[in-house]
Order: sequence, then structure tokens, then C-alpha cells
Amino acid sequence: MGEGGEAYPRSARIAPRLVVVESTGSTNRDLVAAVAGEPGAWPHLAVLLTTDQRAGRGRLDREWVAPAGAALAVSVVVRVVLPPRARGWIPLVAGAAMTRAVAAQAAPAGHTVGLKWPNDVLVDGRKVCGILAEAVPGTDAVVVGAGVNTRMPESALPVPTATSFAALGLEADEDALLAGYLAALDEQLRALAAAGGDASAAGVRAELEALCLTLGRDVSVSLPDGTTLTGRAQRIDADGRLVVVAGADEVPVAAGDVVHVR
Repeated sequence: MGEGGEAYPRSARIAPRLVVVESTGSTNRDLVAAVAGEPGAWPHLAVLLTTDQRAGRGRLDREWVAPAGAALAVSVVVRVVLPPRARGWIPLVAGAAMTRAVAAQAAPAGHTVGLKWPNDVLVDGRKVCGILAEAVPGTDAVVVGAGVNTRMPESALPVPTATSFAALGLEADEDALLAGYLAALDEQLRALAAAGGDASAAGVRAELEALCLTLGRDVSVSLPDGTTLTGRAQRIDADGRLVVVAGADEVPVAAGDVVHVR
């Protein structure tokens, strides 16, 4: 491991510790283990990153693999005092923060950037970033991992619904991207903590709703129990759940794989 302030100077001014590794299986796995083993060495907003992640994981335990140098894999330590019920907002806040960071570079070039609930970042309707949050056992910390397709060519994209900065004809400024993400993440988490975990009072819920492309769309949601829910995505509730109107029922979804039908 090496300190990364030289390669990521703007990000290093925000992160109290920024470590860059040449390659690894999973930055989330490594950082969870590091924080568990030496909690005091990894404060709030400490970062571990690489551009060569070999065995990353996404939501629902999906594999996330990218050619070396084609994507930025970044894991961040989050330490905020929140009621247990409000901790589910952490990955949602992370998705909103990354959406803002991506939009800062892609929107001026005419691209539409938004969030697919719960925390997939879409550019022109295609996924450029996914996020996975994991609690660190025995500590108050949560590790939030994000994988951003930066230099991945169109030919290397894993599925037709994916995209990258390179595929969009953009050159990602990775330092600006990470710095923007960290700043937005910290801002929203501090607001949430100051409001005692009340996402509405903190403005966090409104921020998420403003960025969320899922709301108002017909969706198909693959639920953890193997069933599928179809309906109209209506709103995000006080716990961060997606409320889907299915017939005469309103169904809150805490976890699931969402597909925008139209």
C-alpha cells in the first residue's frame, strides 16, 4: 500500500488518509479487514483505492470485474453517529453523492446523469457506477465501495446497459471525481447526523428524490425472496425504501434489483 496524496491531491485534502494500491481483489474486502484489525488507523473518510480490482462485488453479491486501468474502485470509511434505523441511508447518500460528482463532469458535455434506486449512477440511462456498503464487525464503521467505469472502452463493457466515461467520449478527471464524491458524501452524512437520522429534516431525502430517475417510472423489481414486483415507483419513504404502487397497494421495497420498464 502507498499513500496517494501525490496522485490525488484534491482528494487527499479531504480524506484524512488516502491509500492507493496497484491492484487487489477487492478494495471493500481489504478495507473492512484493515479497519477491523486497526480501527484507529482508519478515520472517517479514509480511502483505499485502485484502478485494477480483480474480484470486486456488487449488490446482490454480483461479481464486478474490469480490465486493469479501466475503472476506479474506491472504498471509503464512514463513521457517523446515527440511530440504527437511519444507517440504511448511508448507501443511498453515497449514491446521491457519486451522482453529483459524475454530473459535474458529464452534464456540461450534454449528458443526463441521475440515480437508479437505490444507488446505481446512470448516464444517459446506462450504468456508470455501482455502490456497495458493508458494516465492519465490532466497530462503528461502515465501508462504502464504489466502482466507476472511467477508461473502459465500449468493447469492454460487460452488458449493453453499462457505460463509461470513455464510451461517452469523455476523459474522467479521477481526482476531481473522487474529491467531489467525498465532499458530497461528508456533507450529506453530517446533515443526517445533525438531524438525528431524520432524512427529511436533514434535506437528504429531498436530495435523493431530486436525483432519482426511478420515481414516476414503471418498474419491475426482483425481490430477495425470488418474486417480482411490478408497478409505478411513487416515492421514497422516511426509511429510504422505494414505494411502488402495484394495483391498489403501496408496497415499500427495502432491497431489490430495479429495472426501469419505461
